Amino acid sequence: MRIYNLFPLLAGTFDQWQAHLVRAAEMGFDWIFVNPIQQLGRSGSLYSIKDYFAINPALCARSAQSPDEQVRAVTVQAEKLGLRVMVDLVINHCAYDSDLLKQHPEWFAKENGRIANPYCIHDGEKVVWRDLARFDHRRGGDAEGYYRYCRDVVMHLLGLGFSGFRCDAAYQIPAGFWKRLIEDVKKNRPDAVFVAETLGCSADQTRQTAEAGFDAIFNSSKWWDFGSPWLLEQYQLTRATAPSISFPESHDTARLYAESYGNVDALKQRYLFAALFSSGVMMPMGYEFGFSKALNVVDTRPSDWEQTDIDLTGFVREINHIKRHYRVFQEESITQLWGCSNPAVMIMWKAAPSNGSQALLILNKDIWNRQHCYVDDLYHYVQVAPPLRDVSPQWPMEHLPTPFDYELLPGMGRVLVAGPEVS
Repeated sequence: MRIYNLFPLLAGTFDQWQAHLVRAAEMGFDWIFVNPIQQLGRSGSLYSIKDYFAINPALCARSAQSPDEQVRAVTVQAEKLGLRVMVDLVINHCAYDSDLLKQHPEWFAKENGRIANPYCIHDGEKVVWRDLARFDHRRGGDAEGYYRYCRDVVMHLLGLGFSGFRCDAAYQIPAGFWKRLIEDVKKNRPDAVFVAETLGCSADQTRQTAEAGFDAIFNSSKWWDFGSPWLLEQYQLTRATAPSISFPESHDTARLYAESYGNVDALKQRYLFAALFSSGVMMPMGYEFGFSKALNVVDTRPSDWEQTDIDLTGFVREINHIKRHYRVFQEESITQLWGCSNPAVMIMWKAAPSNGSQALLILNKDIWNRQHCYVDDLYHYVQVAPPLRDVSPQWPMEHLPTPFDYELLPGMGRVLVAGPEVS
């Protein structure tokens, strides 16, 4: 999956989404991910859902169409552009002022006699979200009634034209619940896709969640330093269980352009790596233009759209073209790091189990300086006969010399492949 995250609060009302859908399609994305669009609770957070069957009025245009009809119009537009649409599925908690707390108090976790708030541990401190009420998936009463409610939510969203679900904090919900839900939904809609958000949990927790039947999970490659062993260790633990999705930034992180002090080469480096490391990739809107202002689930507005002189749409299109055409970048390929005489250069080898195609990704880790890469013979790094082709997005070489002696620009990646293209 090549996913473009259309952030609703930045995109504006549904009648304004067409231009964003067109741009995503032109960049070679095949999925749109939309954060929650349902009616919100008092806090105004996208992830504080008050009514799962009503649409956020802030996203609805003044129109003769009903809110549901406006959503269906968007998903139809996307489909005509070759885009499937995925929406957030938030069933680990709801807004604390939702009517569900009065109608079904037995569905919620209790703490000191009151309905509990969800929380996390951040830097050793407990962070509590007091605008949210935590569902009890383990010991709650009327578990069957709650399960049917969640299934009805999914079927309602499918009816609006969504065909995929990013399952928020999926690891916080028992695997048995997910397994039953996914199996039930796919009996009616075998094309429905479920992706687990598992960031912040262990590799074992991730694997256990993925084994519930998810079509994909998200990985943590955004935080990798291109050398430490932890990412490949995690990748190997889950590679055979479910495909994974990388991202260079997300709606939960700072903007990479701001993090890198306005370095465009950092944006190119991280998108290239995210797209080619794992089978899936996701990019939030605004990344292609070097936006600096972080997305905020409460405060972001269409007026936060930034005017920049950066346009990476062509670069992103080239990377997505590479991903679309080579099987080795479409699956959880066998992946290893090879040594390089220059520690500022990463050489990553990938091999696709499905068809034996292989790739080398040569990456300048340094986003500020040129780095020299020297390899006696590139074929020592792969187990295939010539030719090894350069399909890099910038200045691909018609012939790869032996020895390979190349000056990498800041953050630059060279992409070398061996094997057939995907028809």
